[in-house]
Amino acid sequence: MYSRFTLLKKYIKYYLTASNGKGHGIHSPFVYDFITNVLRDKKTYPFYKSIEGVRKKMLRDNAEIEVEDMGAGSAVIKSSRRRIKAIARSSLKNKKFAQLLFRIAQYFKAKTIIELGTSFGITTAYLASGDTNANVYTLEGAKNIALVASRNLESLNFQNVKVVTGNFDATLPGVLNSIDNLELAFIDGNHQKLPTIDYFQKMLPKAGTRSVFIFDDIHWSKEMEEAWKFVQQHPSVYMTIDLFFVGLVFFNPQFKVRQHFIIRF
Repeated sequence: MYSRFTLLKKYIKYYLTASNGKGHGIHSPFVYDFITNVLRDKKTYPFYKSIEGVRKKMLRDNAEIEVEDMGAGSAVIKSSRRRIKAIARSSLKNKKFAQLLFRIAQYFKAKTIIELGTSFGITTAYLASGDTNANVYTLEGAKNIALVASRNLESLNFQNVKVVTGNFDATLPGVLNSIDNLELAFIDGNHQKLPTIDYFQKMLPKAGTRSVFIFDDIHWSKEMEEAWKFVQQHPSVYMTIDLFFVGLVFFNPQFKVRQHFIIRF
Protein backbone atom coordinates (compact mmCIF):
# COMPACT_ATOMS: atom_id res chain seq x y z
CA MET A 1 0.00 0.00 0.00
CA TYR A 2 1.02 3.62 -0.34
CA SER A 3 2.55 5.35 2.67
CA ARG A 4 0.29 7.63 4.71
CA PHE A 5 2.19 10.64 3.36
CA THR A 6 1.63 9.56 -0.26
CA LEU A 7 -2.06 8.90 0.44
CA LEU A 8 -2.41 12.31 2.03
CA LYS A 9 -0.83 14.00 -1.00
CA LYS A 10 -3.16 12.08 -3.30
CA TYR A 11 -6.19 12.99 -1.20
CA ILE A 12 -5.28 16.69 -1.18
CA LYS A 13 -4.96 16.63 -4.97
CA TYR A 14 -8.32 14.85 -5.23
CA TYR A 15 -9.99 17.32 -2.87
CA LEU A 16 -8.69 20.37 -4.74
CA THR A 17 -9.50 19.10 -8.23
CA ALA A 18 -12.75 17.14 -7.69
CA SER A 19 -16.11 18.65 -8.58
CA ASN A 20 -17.96 19.97 -5.56
CA GLY A 21 -21.14 18.35 -6.92
CA LYS A 22 -23.12 21.59 -6.95
CA GLY A 23 -23.45 21.87 -10.70
CA HIS A 24 -19.93 22.87 -11.68
CA GLY A 25 -18.65 20.36 -14.21
CA ILE A 26 -21.67 18.07 -13.83
CA HIS A 27 -23.53 17.85 -17.15
CA SER A 28 -25.16 14.48 -16.54
CA PRO A 29 -28.74 14.58 -15.15
CA PHE A 30 -28.18 11.06 -13.76
CA VAL A 31 -25.08 12.11 -11.83
CA TYR A 32 -26.63 15.37 -10.65
CA ASP A 33 -29.64 13.45 -9.29
CA PHE A 34 -27.33 10.90 -7.65
CA ILE A 35 -25.35 13.67 -5.97
CA THR A 36 -28.48 15.44 -4.77
CA ASN A 37 -30.39 12.41 -3.48
CA VAL A 38 -27.59 10.09 -2.38
CA LEU A 39 -24.28 11.83 -1.73
CA ARG A 40 -25.92 14.89 -0.13
CA ASP A 41 -28.59 13.00 1.80
CA LYS A 42 -27.98 14.09 5.40
CA LYS A 43 -30.98 12.38 6.97
CA THR A 44 -30.41 10.21 10.01
CA TYR A 45 -32.29 6.97 9.37
CA PRO A 46 -33.74 5.14 12.41
CA PHE A 47 -31.54 2.03 12.14
CA TYR A 48 -28.25 3.98 12.01
CA LYS A 49 -28.11 4.01 15.82
CA SER A 50 -28.39 0.23 16.26
CA ILE A 51 -25.77 -0.56 13.60
CA GLU A 52 -23.36 2.01 15.01
CA GLY A 53 -23.99 0.48 18.43
CA VAL A 54 -22.59 -2.79 17.11
CA ARG A 55 -19.58 -0.94 15.69
CA LYS A 56 -18.88 0.60 19.12
CA LYS A 57 -19.14 -2.84 20.71
CA MET A 58 -16.57 -4.22 18.25
CA LEU A 59 -14.20 -1.32 18.92
CA ARG A 60 -14.29 -2.15 22.66
CA ASP A 61 -14.07 -5.94 22.38
CA ASN A 62 -10.82 -7.29 23.88
CA ALA A 63 -11.46 -10.91 22.86
CA GLU A 64 -8.82 -12.54 20.66
CA ILE A 65 -9.56 -14.67 17.60
CA GLU A 66 -7.42 -16.60 15.14
CA VAL A 67 -7.52 -15.03 11.68
CA GLU A 68 -6.43 -16.55 8.40
CA ASP A 69 -5.64 -13.68 6.02
CA MET A 70 -6.47 -14.47 2.39
CA GLY A 71 -6.18 -10.99 0.90
CA ALA A 72 -3.46 -8.39 0.67
CA GLY A 73 -3.08 -8.61 4.43
CA SER A 74 -3.45 -6.05 7.14
CA ALA A 75 -1.12 -3.10 6.95
CA VAL A 76 -1.57 -2.65 10.71
CA ILE A 77 -1.77 -6.11 12.26
CA LYS A 78 0.62 -8.90 11.33
CA SER A 79 -0.02 -11.68 13.86
CA SER A 80 -2.56 -14.41 13.11
CA ARG A 81 -4.11 -14.06 16.59
CA ARG A 82 -5.76 -10.65 16.86
CA ARG A 83 -7.99 -8.70 19.19
CA ILE A 84 -11.43 -7.98 17.81
CA LYS A 85 -11.09 -4.27 18.61
CA ALA A 86 -7.80 -4.07 16.69
CA ILE A 87 -9.37 -5.72 13.64
CA ALA A 88 -12.33 -3.36 13.92
CA ARG A 89 -10.07 -0.30 14.02
CA SER A 90 -8.14 -1.33 10.91
CA SER A 91 -10.82 -2.95 8.77
CA LEU A 92 -14.26 -1.44 9.37
CA LYS A 93 -15.46 1.10 6.79
CA ASN A 94 -16.09 4.38 8.55
CA LYS A 95 -19.60 5.60 9.28
CA LYS A 96 -19.68 8.13 6.45
CA PHE A 97 -19.01 5.56 3.72
CA ALA A 98 -20.88 2.68 5.38
CA GLN A 99 -24.03 4.80 5.46
CA LEU A 100 -23.42 5.83 1.85
CA LEU A 101 -23.62 2.13 0.92
CA PHE A 102 -27.11 1.99 2.45
CA ARG A 103 -28.23 5.05 0.50
CA ILE A 104 -26.87 3.59 -2.75
CA ALA A 105 -28.66 0.27 -2.15
CA GLN A 106 -31.87 2.14 -1.35
CA TYR A 107 -31.62 4.55 -4.29
CA PHE A 108 -31.09 1.82 -6.87
CA LYS A 109 -33.62 -0.52 -5.22
CA ALA A 110 -31.05 -3.32 -5.37
CA LYS A 111 -32.71 -6.72 -4.90
CA THR A 112 -29.59 -8.88 -5.18
CA ILE A 113 -26.38 -7.74 -3.53
CA ILE A 114 -22.95 -9.36 -3.24
CA GLU A 115 -20.33 -8.10 -0.80
CA LEU A 116 -16.76 -9.37 -1.00
CA GLY A 117 -15.29 -8.88 2.46
CA THR A 118 -17.74 -9.07 5.36
CA SER A 119 -15.41 -8.11 8.18
CA PHE A 120 -17.69 -7.84 11.24
CA GLY A 121 -20.85 -7.18 9.22
CA ILE A 122 -21.19 -3.42 9.63
CA THR A 123 -21.25 -2.60 5.90
CA THR A 124 -23.31 -5.75 5.37
CA ALA A 125 -25.96 -4.42 7.74
CA TYR A 126 -26.10 -1.09 5.94
CA LEU A 127 -26.38 -2.79 2.53
CA ALA A 128 -29.15 -5.08 3.82
CA SER A 129 -31.05 -2.09 5.20
CA GLY A 130 -31.60 -0.67 1.71
CA ASP A 131 -34.43 -3.16 1.19
CA THR A 132 -35.25 -5.82 3.77
CA ASN A 133 -36.65 -7.98 0.96
CA ALA A 134 -33.35 -7.93 -0.94
CA ASN A 135 -31.05 -10.94 -0.96
CA VAL A 136 -27.60 -10.07 0.38
CA TYR A 137 -24.71 -12.50 -0.03
CA THR A 138 -21.64 -11.47 1.94
CA LEU A 139 -18.41 -13.41 1.43
CA GLU A 140 -15.70 -13.58 4.08
CA GLY A 141 -12.46 -15.54 3.87
CA ALA A 142 -11.67 -15.71 7.58
CA LYS A 143 -13.88 -18.20 9.43
CA ASN A 144 -13.75 -16.61 12.89
CA ILE A 145 -14.41 -13.12 11.53
CA ALA A 146 -17.40 -14.53 9.65
CA LEU A 147 -18.69 -16.07 12.90
CA VAL A 148 -18.53 -12.70 14.67
CA ALA A 149 -20.27 -11.06 11.69
CA SER A 150 -23.03 -13.66 11.75
CA ARG A 151 -23.66 -13.01 15.44
CA ASN A 152 -23.76 -9.27 14.82
CA LEU A 153 -26.23 -9.60 11.95
CA GLU A 154 -28.38 -11.95 14.00
CA SER A 155 -28.43 -9.44 16.88
CA LEU A 156 -29.67 -6.81 14.42
CA ASN A 157 -32.44 -9.19 13.27
CA PHE A 158 -31.44 -9.35 9.61
CA GLN A 159 -33.24 -12.17 7.82
CA ASN A 160 -32.09 -11.29 4.29
CA VAL A 161 -28.35 -11.92 4.62
CA LYS A 162 -26.38 -15.08 3.86
CA VAL A 163 -22.80 -15.16 5.16
CA VAL A 164 -20.60 -17.33 2.90
CA THR A 165 -17.26 -18.38 4.40
CA GLY A 166 -14.16 -19.41 2.47
CA ASN A 167 -11.72 -18.27 -0.16
CA PHE A 168 -13.48 -16.08 -2.73
CA ASP A 169 -12.03 -18.12 -5.60
CA ALA A 170 -13.99 -21.10 -4.30
CA THR A 171 -17.15 -19.40 -3.01
CA LEU A 172 -17.89 -16.61 -5.51
CA PRO A 173 -18.67 -18.86 -8.52
CA GLY A 174 -21.26 -20.78 -6.51
CA VAL A 175 -22.99 -17.60 -5.35
CA LEU A 176 -23.03 -16.21 -8.88
CA ASN A 177 -24.49 -19.45 -10.22
CA SER A 178 -27.35 -19.17 -7.71
CA ILE A 179 -28.54 -15.73 -8.88
CA ASP A 180 -30.00 -14.38 -12.10
CA ASN A 181 -29.03 -10.72 -11.81
CA LEU A 182 -26.60 -8.73 -9.70
CA GLU A 183 -27.89 -5.24 -8.96
CA LEU A 184 -25.17 -4.16 -6.52
CA ALA A 185 -21.68 -5.43 -5.72
CA PHE A 186 -19.31 -4.10 -3.06
CA ILE A 187 -15.76 -5.33 -3.64
CA ASP A 188 -13.69 -4.94 -0.48
CA GLY A 189 -12.02 -8.25 0.17
CA ASN A 190 -8.67 -8.33 -1.60
CA HIS A 191 -6.62 -5.22 -2.27
CA GLN A 192 -4.52 -6.69 -5.07
CA LYS A 193 -4.74 -5.90 -8.77
CA LEU A 194 -5.24 -9.31 -10.36
CA PRO A 195 -7.78 -10.69 -7.85
CA THR A 196 -9.77 -7.44 -8.01
CA ILE A 197 -9.90 -7.62 -11.81
CA ASP A 198 -10.77 -11.31 -11.63
CA TYR A 199 -13.74 -10.71 -9.30
CA PHE A 200 -14.94 -7.89 -11.54
CA GLN A 201 -14.81 -10.11 -14.62
CA LYS A 202 -16.53 -13.01 -12.84
CA MET A 203 -19.43 -10.78 -11.70
CA LEU A 204 -19.75 -8.85 -14.95
CA PRO A 205 -22.02 -11.38 -16.78
CA LYS A 206 -24.62 -10.93 -14.02
CA ALA A 207 -24.65 -7.12 -14.27
CA GLY A 208 -27.58 -5.34 -15.91
CA THR A 209 -28.09 -1.82 -17.16
CA ARG A 210 -29.19 -0.65 -13.68
CA SER A 211 -26.39 -2.40 -11.78
CA VAL A 212 -23.75 -0.58 -9.78
CA PHE A 213 -20.41 -2.04 -8.67
CA ILE A 214 -18.58 -0.32 -5.82
CA PHE A 215 -14.83 -0.79 -5.41
CA ASP A 216 -13.26 0.04 -2.07
CA ASP A 217 -9.88 1.75 -1.59
CA ILE A 218 -9.27 2.45 -5.28
CA HIS A 219 -6.27 4.68 -4.40
CA TRP A 220 -4.93 2.43 -1.60
CA SER A 221 -1.94 1.28 -3.66
CA LYS A 222 -0.46 1.37 -7.14
CA GLU A 223 -2.01 -2.04 -7.80
CA MET A 224 -5.49 -0.86 -6.81
CA GLU A 225 -5.15 2.23 -9.00
CA GLU A 226 -4.17 -0.01 -11.91
CA ALA A 227 -7.16 -2.27 -11.23
CA TRP A 228 -9.45 0.79 -11.10
CA LYS A 229 -8.08 2.03 -14.44
CA PHE A 230 -8.69 -1.40 -15.97
CA VAL A 231 -12.31 -1.31 -14.80
CA GLN A 232 -12.82 2.24 -16.10
CA GLN A 233 -11.53 1.28 -19.54
CA HIS A 234 -13.59 -1.91 -19.83
CA PRO A 235 -16.00 -1.76 -22.82
CA SER A 236 -18.96 -2.75 -20.60
CA VAL A 237 -18.46 0.30 -18.38
CA TYR A 238 -20.23 3.50 -19.41
CA MET A 239 -19.70 5.69 -16.36
CA THR A 240 -17.60 5.81 -13.19
CA ILE A 241 -17.59 8.08 -10.15
CA ASP A 242 -14.39 8.46 -8.15
CA LEU A 243 -15.01 9.44 -4.50
CA PHE A 244 -11.34 8.75 -3.67
CA PHE A 245 -11.96 6.11 -1.01
CA VAL A 246 -14.49 4.25 -3.17
CA GLY A 247 -15.20 4.06 -6.89
CA LEU A 248 -18.65 3.53 -8.44
CA VAL A 249 -19.16 1.75 -11.77
CA PHE A 250 -22.25 1.89 -14.01
CA PHE A 251 -23.15 -0.15 -17.07
CA ASN A 252 -26.12 1.61 -18.70
CA PRO A 253 -25.48 2.13 -22.45
CA GLN A 254 -28.14 4.88 -22.44
CA PHE A 255 -25.43 7.16 -21.07
CA LYS A 256 -24.11 7.04 -24.68
CA VAL A 257 -20.99 9.08 -23.97
CA ARG A 258 -18.57 7.32 -21.63
CA GLN A 259 -17.83 9.61 -18.71
CA HIS A 260 -15.64 9.42 -15.61
CA PHE A 261 -16.42 11.83 -12.80
CA ILE A 262 -14.30 12.79 -9.79
CA ILE A 263 -16.62 14.17 -7.11
CA ARG A 264 -15.80 15.55 -3.69
CA PHE A 265 -17.45 13.65 -0.87
